[in-house]
Amino acid sequence: MNVSRLTGLAILGFLVIASAVSVAYVKYLTRAEFVHLQEARAERDALDLEWGRLRLEEASLTAHSRLEERARQALGMHLPQAAEVRVLEVHAHD
Repeated sequence: MNVSRLTGLAILGFLVIASAVSVAYVKYLTRAEFVHLQEARAERDALDLEWGRLRLEEASLTAHSRLEERARQALGMHLPQAAEVRVLEVHAHD
């Protein structure tokens, strides 16, 4: 074999080894990113669950019966009797 052929084979061998190392490294990076993706998905699912609970809590806290009960207890409010109701008429000036 001549020198140029041996040099070509050496370069080709080096490139094959470099390619194999690159494939292994990219596979490692892909696995690491997949782990990050799974963690992000788990966090998203946990946040979705918490958001659902908070929406239910908000709905229960803003229910009319709960608001009326809190107004009666905390502020001493009550429904007015018929004699306590006053109707005002407002006439608009044209």
